Amino acid sequence: MLIGPRQCGKTTLAREFLPETSANYFDLEDPLSLARLDEPMTALGSLTGLVVIDEVQLRPELFPVLRVLADRKGYEGQFLILGSASGDLLRQSSESLAGRMETLTLRGFSLSELGASASQRHWLQGGFPLSYLASNESDSAAWRKDFIQTLLQRDFPQWGVRTPAAALWRFWTMLAHYHGQVWNAAEPARALGVSESTARRYLDLLSDAFMVRQLPPWHANLRKRQVKSPKIYIRDSGLLHQLLGIRNERDLFTHPKLGASWEGYVVEEVLDVVRPDEAYFWATHQGAEIDLVLRKNGRMLGAECKRTDAPRMTPSMRVALEDLKLEHIVVVYPGKKRFALAPKVDAVPLDELPHGELFGGAE
Repeated sequence: MLIGPRQCGKTTLAREFLPETSANYFDLEDPLSLARLDEPMTALGSLTGLVVIDEVQLRPELFPVLRVLADRKGYEGQFLILGSASGDLLRQSSESLAGRMETLTLRGFSLSELGASASQRHWLQGGFPLSYLASNESDSAAWRKDFIQTLLQRDFPQWGVRTPAAALWRFWTMLAHYHGQVWNAAEPARALGVSESTARRYLDLLSDAFMVRQLPPWHANLRKRQVKSPKIYIRDSGLLHQLLGIRNERDLFTHPKLGASWEGYVVEEVLDVVRPDEAYFWATHQGAEIDLVLRKNGRMLGAECKRTDAPRMTPSMRVALEDLKLEHIVVVYPGKKRFALAPKVDAVPLDELPHGELFGGAE
């Protein structure tokens, strides 16, 4: 199963393995493919080789059929299923296909794919291929605006979401202004005139569509009051800037959310490079915090995202090293030189992320 947001390249990748004209390719947004699957056991049971099912979240009743076929002795088909939503989709597939399926998550272009020279454009316009590859900033912004409208007005209703598009748009815009902050349901609920449980449901909808990252808090066994709510990020920096009304570099560098935008961008790129087993943030009510706490191959690692030319060692980093027993902390900043800030703490330029080796080979 290949999952990820709409328009991130899943279908393009699948067509590298199997052309869409093949009888083994089913696009569930195509009425012809839907008609062919009226009797799914008959339609799929006779196929051999690779079978692609695109936008599978539109027909979740296919999962039990896939389980039966996967278990059928002598069945010669292999399935690549593509989905644009997590949450219920993953729960259904994991229950039906447990032990029979591997799940891979795809995002748009990453900095490691584009190279360090692309970082400014990538940060501004985001990683969605059609946004990044647009001929100019205006065309990129127009694509992102249309993407947001299509997701809210067409895709969510197709997935069975009954929440009005206008309400979700207001909530999503409000989340953009909370980007990089700890989630507090009371504030957006009060602003929108809805209950906290409704605000939480809106947040989960956008998270399931891969639009929002809820970064969970790390809890250490300490005699300190620790933050227990997740941190909220708009996962694609281009969509964040669209929601904030940022159209070009001048808007970005004069916007009050500049630092938060940088933090969210670096968080996504660090996670892409390191691919940790688990990822958290950590904060205490006394003010100590660290942007990322990563568990990778048994190692505990930390990362800070600083939009400054001269990062320095901070009391929070010292506290995190001692209290969380971190093996290494990197401070990702927009400079050009890697240097040590203290034992176990290095300042690392953003441009080094595409080369990996952030933590001396942990990734």
